[in-house]
Amino acid sequence: MEYAEYRRCDAVGLAELVTRGEVSAVELLDTALSRLDAVDPTLNTVVQRLDERARVRAEGPLSGPFAGVPFLVKDLLQDVVGTPTGSGSRALAEIPAAQNSVLVDRWLDSGLVIFGKTNTPEFGAKGITEPEAGGVTRNPWNPELTPGGSSGGSAAAVAAGVVPVAGANDGGGSIRIPAACCGLLGLKPGRGVVPTGPVGGEPLHGAVSNGVISRTVRDSAAMLDVMAGTYSAAPYAVGGIAGSYAAVVSTPPRRLRIGYATASPIGTGVDPEAVAGVDRAVVLLDELGHRVEPAETGIDERRLAADFLTMWFASLALEVDDARRRTGCGPGGFEFDTRMLAELGRSVSAPDYLAAHARWADYIRDLAAFHERYDLLLTPTLAYPPARVGELATPMWMRALGSVLMTTRMGRLARWSGLIDKVIDDNLGRTPYTQLANITGRPAISVPLHWTAEGVPLGVQFVAPLGGEALLLSLAGELEQASPWFDRQPPFLPAPEVYPK
Repeated sequence: MEYAEYRRCDAVGLAELVTRGEVSAVELLDTALSRLDAVDPTLNTVVQRLDERARVRAEGPLSGPFAGVPFLVKDLLQDVVGTPTGSGSRALAEIPAAQNSVLVDRWLDSGLVIFGKTNTPEFGAKGITEPEAGGVTRNPWNPELTPGGSSGGSAAAVAAGVVPVAGANDGGGSIRIPAACCGLLGLKPGRGVVPTGPVGGEPLHGAVSNGVISRTVRDSAAMLDVMAGTYSAAPYAVGGIAGSYAAVVSTPPRRLRIGYATASPIGTGVDPEAVAGVDRAVVLLDELGHRVEPAETGIDERRLAADFLTMWFASLALEVDDARRRTGCGPGGFEFDTRMLAELGRSVSAPDYLAAHARWADYIRDLAAFHERYDLLLTPTLAYPPARVGELATPMWMRALGSVLMTTRMGRLARWSGLIDKVIDDNLGRTPYTQLANITGRPAISVPLHWTAEGVPLGVQFVAPLGGEALLLSLAGELEQASPWFDRQPPFLPAPEVYPK
C-alpha cells in the first residue's frame, strides 16, 4: 500500500478497507513500519518495537471494529504481556509485564495490530517528552520544538502519519497537551470511564485517564466505544450512554451556552497566540449558532495547582520507592528531576496530603455550579506555543538547590520557603488550564482549531460536566465539519542527522 493512500485514511477507514478485502493487515503493517523507519531517526517516537510480534498477529485471523489497523501503545500504564513497561525510566526498562492491562486486551479484541510502545517522560511527570532513557521526541511540525507530554511519542507518531490513532493517558493534561502541540484531537475521558487496571487500580485517586490521540473525531469516538466500561476488579461501575459514542459524531449538538476564559487561572502569562486560538473558536461557535460569552469558574485554581502538585509529588515518591523495591536499583536509576520532586513528595505529611485530597470536593462542587450556568467551559489548551527542545530543562540554580534538598532531607523546609510557588510557575505556567479536569474527574477535549503565524498547531480545550463525553464528541464533530483539519500535515521532516536523539 502506498503511503499517500494510507495517510488519506483514518483508523475507521483503514478497517473498512480490510473488511472489504481491498488491503490486508500485513500490507497496512508494512506501510506503518516503513513510515516509522522514515521518520523516527528524526522524531524518536517509539522506544520499543514489536515488529515480529505484530507480523505474526497481522498474518492471523482478526476480527473487531479495528481489525487489521496498525496501532501504538504508550509506554506508561498500558502493559503488553512479556514486554517491559519502562514508563520512561531506566529503572524499569528491563522488567517484562506479567499480563496485559485491561485496556490493551480491549484494543486487541477490537482487532488492532500493536507494533510498538511510544516514548514518554519518566513516570509521565512532565509536559514535554525528553527522558534520559528514551531520548528526545520531536514535533513533526517543527523538530526543534517539543510535541508536548507526557503522551508526546504517541502524538508525534500520529502527526507524522505512522498511525492514525495511538494510545495515550492523561493525569494532568498528558493527552490534551501533546494533541494541542501536534494539531490533533485529544479526548480525556471522565474519571473511571476507561479502565487503568488491573495493576495500579486508580492512579492519583482516579485523576489519571486512559485514552487515545487521533486525527479524526470519529476515530476518537469509535475508540471510546472500544475502551469504555467497567471490569470485574474495577473500584466502581461508571454508567455509559444509550447507543454508541460513534453515533453522536454525525449529529450536531443542540445550541449550547459556552463560557470562555483566556487568562491563566494561576496568574501566569499567556501568549497572544493562545488567546487568538480561543478568539477564533468563539467566532466559529458563534457562526454555528452557539451562545458564547466570557465567564469565570470561581475556582481558586492557584490553590488547586498547589494541591495537584502536592499529591503528584507524593505519588512520584511512591513510584520511585516502588521501582527501587522491585529492581534493587539505586538513585542513579532515576533522573535528577524525578529524585528532586520525589524528595519534595516525601516531605508531605499525611494530614497535608489528606487535606489536599479533601479539597477536591470543593473544586468539583464549584465546577458543577459553573456547568449549571454553562454547558461547556472553553479555554486555551496551552498558554504558549510548543517550547523548543531543551528550553524547559531544570535551571542550574534549581538543580543546586535540589541537590541540597536531597542531601539534607530538608524538603519540608523547601515547601515553606516559596519553592513550591516557583515550581508551580515553572511546571504549570505553560499548561495552567488542564489540571482542573483531572482533579474534578470531568471529561475534556483539545480540538485543533488554530495554527500560529509560524505554522505551529495550538489547540483549544473544552471541559464538560460529568458524563459529557458524548457532548464533547458531538461538538468536536460539528467543528471538524466547519473547520477541517484532517488534511493538514507537517510540511517537512529534516534529514535525520540534523536532529540527534
